[in-house]
Amino acid sequence: MQFRTDMADERRDLYRKANKLEDEVAGLESEEEQKEGAKITRVRILNDAGEQALNKKKGTYITIDLKKVSNLKDEEKEKIEDIIAEEISNLSNKYLKSSEDEALVIGLGNNDLVCDSLGSKVIENIEVTRHIKKYYPQYLKDGARGISSFAPSVMGKTGIETLEIVQGIVSKVNPKLIIAIDSLASRSIERVNKSVQISDTGIIPGGGVGNQRLGITYENLGVPVISIGVPTCVETAVIVNDSLSLFIEKLQNQAKSNSYLNELKEEDNYDEIKEALNPYNYNLVVTPKEVDELTEDLSKLIANGINFAL
Repeated sequence: MQFRTDMADERRDLYRKANKLEDEVAGLESEEEQKEGAKITRVRILNDAGEQALNKKKGTYITIDLKKVSNLKDEEKEKIEDIIAEEISNLSNKYLKSSEDEALVIGLGNNDLVCDSLGSKVIENIEVTRHIKKYYPQYLKDGARGISSFAPSVMGKTGIETLEIVQGIVSKVNPKLIIAIDSLASRSIERVNKSVQISDTGIIPGGGVGNQRLGITYENLGVPVISIGVPTCVETAVIVNDSLSLFIEKLQNQAKSNSYLNELKEEDNYDEIKEALNPYNYNLVVTPKEVDELTEDLSKLIANGINFAL
């Protein structure tokens, strides 16, 4: 099944819909929670059956859905940062046992493309302390952890696989934990720049848009990797599919009952729409016009969440 989304909870919902399942997908556990105006969904892939169903690695995937991002008041930003920090801490505490355990934060993506610049924007706001702890420890509080960060850019600009660059850094820095941030793809318009996904399984750069690179994962690096991402774009087929569902819902409200419309709305028309658009190269990857402002706001929320957690 071609999911074309990085979001684990979306893959679960798509799989259930495609297979007409009323119960949970075999090999998965999931739960939802409302906290401080945010919806938190946790999907746990438990075994090989769950891996095969969602085509994602075993582990925990946490999605934080925000009602809004722009024009947040300071107290609302603080609540979101606290939520992000708490979820990161719950995952990172398994690997960072003492203040001597260092963490490395990596910002993935292409800084020249606004919709792919989230990772590098987060790096700009990370409080790095590794050099201070090494050379000027008197200026740090007792128990401060060594934090380092960098943004490796993309292979199209460097000629080097991102994984190869990360492997080189890891071999010198020897962190106990890596936190990797990247822009994601979604299958829902309402998710764009309004959701944060955190997982303990690493990340496959480009996986959601069919440009899959070598994974930033424990298997490839020998270091646990927590990934953090925000969906910043969707395909045209997703927009048409979601718009079609809204259009059908409007007609249903007017007509009260129509078996054909009911059946049409229950179907996921993404594949058929994509097939119709592809011959004309119309299946574009689309991002909101205010993506630069939204990326800036989200990068600060995520960076502060990471800073608080570490």
